[in-house]
Amino acid sequence: MSVWLPTSPCTPEACAGHEGDRASVPHAVLRLAAAVALILLGILGAPPVRLLPAGPRHRVVRAWSAALLRAFGIRITVYGSPGPDGGRLLVANHISWLDIPLVAAALPCRMVAKSDIRAWPALGRLARQAGTLFIERDRIRALPATVEAITGALLAGDRVTVFPEGSTWCGRAQGTFRRAAFQSALDARVPVQPLRLTYLLYDGSPAGAPAFVGDDPLTASLWRIARARGVRAEVRLLPRIPPGRYAHRRDLAAAAQRAVVGVTTATPDPLPGIPAQPTGPSATDRDSANRPAASVHHWVNSSPAAASSLRTPS
Repeated sequence: MSVWLPTSPCTPEACAGHEGDRASVPHAVLRLAAAVALILLGILGAPPVRLLPAGPRHRVVRAWSAALLRAFGIRITVYGSPGPDGGRLLVANHISWLDIPLVAAALPCRMVAKSDIRAWPALGRLARQAGTLFIERDRIRALPATVEAITGALLAGDRVTVFPEGSTWCGRAQGTFRRAAFQSALDARVPVQPLRLTYLLYDGSPAGAPAFVGDDPLTASLWRIARARGVRAEVRLLPRIPPGRYAHRRDLAAAAQRAVVGVTTATPDPLPGIPAQPTGPSATDRDSANRPAASVHHWVNSSPAAASSLRTPS
């Protein structure tokens, strides 16, 4: 097994069960139909959306991404501040294919994804139109070219999201952050922003249905998520690590992982307009990590109208 192919011990049988209420079969079918309609709308709408200025384009992306998650019955809460525009490497733990629209609902960006996704029906085409950077996970020799492509996107002012665990985990455990992508942030001299993604049930326990692990077929994952009820997703935008703080990608990767692992995920949902109660060692860090982003939180808890597209490059 190549070091570029990290694996997770999580399996669908052990980790992807749903312990909460279930939607009826007709309700689940309606959810899937709504999701398919949004994906097709995204494919058709991507070319004109790409022509919009950055601000309106990002609003469309966020609305579309939130609508896709809501089509599956998943409510979103975003904590923290998106911060200024400009090149930035976003790094997050990896649980599900849902992570992609979940991150886009908080911070529209370019994604780094395995090349297999390019061949997925509908979703693959949408990913290509969204400016996804595809990597050949089974070709270690392709790694330098991938790092170079990410660096170029960062230097062009894009936000780029990577999932440095290299594989999906169920959310109850987490893999080690691989170092390679962090070299791009060092080369481009841009900040690294860690993100913590969680899927929870109403009682605050981890939700198993979104986990896309092991040899789980995409069709089985779609149906399991469509049948699950009471799932909510949280995105925590953690304090950015400024360029120059770490000279080696090993140290930068370790710092980002400490930030993601160290987040307490049981914080209750904030009410609209009421900040979450900050916790943590530093006033600056706790404000950034635990404060709901006002402009984002307002719409992620509503039912946004279907919008057009996934992310296109800035």
